[in-house]
Amino acid sequence: MTANPIQCKVTDALNTVVGKWKPTILLNLHFKGTMRFSELMNNIPDITQKMLTSQLRELEKEDLIVRVVYPQIPPKVEYSISEHGKTLQPIFDMLHEWGVTHLEHMHTNTVEALEVK
Repeated sequence: MTANPIQCKVTDALNTVVGKWKPTILLNLHFKGTMRFSELMNNIPDITQKMLTSQLRELEKEDLIVRVVYPQIPPKVEYSISEHGKTLQPIFDMLHEWGVTHLEHMHTNTVEALEVK
């Protein structure tokens, strides 16, 4: 990582994958493989159709997912992780590990704070 915060690309990277739904979409596609729009809707129950469409378009624009349209009636559209998107997996693994450790840390701090009272 660069020593100059102005040149650091962490913010750029986070802007690409952070949002209320992007990580959930990416993780669904990673763990479950290729999915249709309706399958994503069913696996992310609180997302609206409009929001899912918007988030999928942004992820496709960033080349993190691939959208394949099959020319049939009714149209069939499938989404999957792109090769470039697969490079995020080690980062998601590290974030998961950090999240587990962080939750344990916060739980310990809460317990200790209660014991002091």
